[in-house]
Amino acid sequence: MDFLFLQNQAGGGGEMITLLMSFGIMIALFYVLLILPESRRKKRAKAMLESIQIADEVVTAGGIIGRVVDIKPDADTVVLETGGNRTRIRILKSYIVENRTIHDE
Repeated sequence: MDFLFLQNQAGGGGEMITLLMSFGIMIALFYVLLILPESRRKKRAKAMLESIQIADEVVTAGGIIGRVVDIKPDADTVVLETGGNRTRIRILKSYIVENRTIHDE
């Protein structure tokens, strides 16, 4: 009787290893499919914001297209000139989603 009890306990260890391996695979897939692409996107967005220069044409999160006329590094804001009447607006740099100007590097 004791021998059968020991066999059942030994079989449970294999199931535990299989369970841990499947959790490990799920965590690895979660990282590769969700976390890694998001961190890459954040790095690209940060590099784009750091490369903005005066006279660049940018698009804001609200859809405003304008040309950068002033960059205020201490306040983290940018002054854009929009439209034919040269209206100037000040926005947060973090709301710029696209830089349409191509720079030679």
